[in-house]
Amino acid sequence: MDAAPFRVRAGDRRALTRIGPADTGHLHSKESASGHLQKGIERLDALQKLLWAQDRYSLLLIFQGMDGAGKDHVIKHVMSGVNPQGTDVHSFKQPSAEELDHDYLWRATQALPSRGRIGIFNRSYYEEVLVVRVHPEVLAAQKLPAERVGRDIWKHRFEDINGFERHLWRNGTIIRKFFLHVSRREQRNRLLARLDDPAKNWKFSSGDLVEREKWRAYQAAYADAIAATSQPHAPWYVVPADYKWFSAVVVADAIVEALEELDLSFPKPTPMQRRELRAARRRLLRED
Repeated sequence: MDAAPFRVRAGDRRALTRIGPADTGHLHSKESASGHLQKGIERLDALQKLLWAQDRYSLLLIFQGMDGAGKDHVIKHVMSGVNPQGTDVHSFKQPSAEELDHDYLWRATQALPSRGRIGIFNRSYYEEVLVVRVHPEVLAAQKLPAERVGRDIWKHRFEDINGFERHLWRNGTIIRKFFLHVSRREQRNRLLARLDDPAKNWKFSSGDLVEREKWRAYQAAYADAIAATSQPHAPWYVVPADYKWFSAVVVADAIVEALEELDLSFPKPTPMQRRELRAARRRLLRED
């Protein structure tokens, strides 16, 4: 399947209305998606080995979405066949006192993947133009100079984020960003499931309902952020999330497409290394 229909063009504020939460493309069932996803996972595993061996690029995957959108599920299923030694997952919670004493990109910078690795951000610095925008009291607690907090602060933060991601791209970090687009009705069903199933009670927080009440404000904030920061070198994908099995397929295909655009290959040994390999082979063959 081609993930291109879910990729957002720069400046496209209609992506969240153009792409429906219940869209499943040409896949009409979980069964039809299963085989496709497995092929994608196998291809991703092969590409990760090349990424690791070449040690030239890194891959940063950013996942955003409302509570219950399925971020954990997608990360678990898409990355299930990938060597965990080459992958780092970071979940960003409420900033600590130390983090609040730095600029808002600081803590994300500490968690960026090194060359050859895949970094996964479950939520990210985008919370600074989403949660902070919806909750002005959070911005007030960030101790910014008063003269730096004006009506253009979100525009300025979009500019900062674009510059940050352009810097990463220029230094070999490939970025793909995924907004898991769940409907309000499906979110309600998933929150009820957390309440009704004792094994899922731990997932529920009363704060989920507080955020749900601000649904429209969040949708508007996401629309602005995605339109302003979806760039050719760091695109957003609006991923239909009402059916988790379809979300995983879109994400897997987008990651595979991103890695296949690179000139990945196993490093070729130098003449000296080839001599060392031949000598090692002869030595092993001489053993009993």
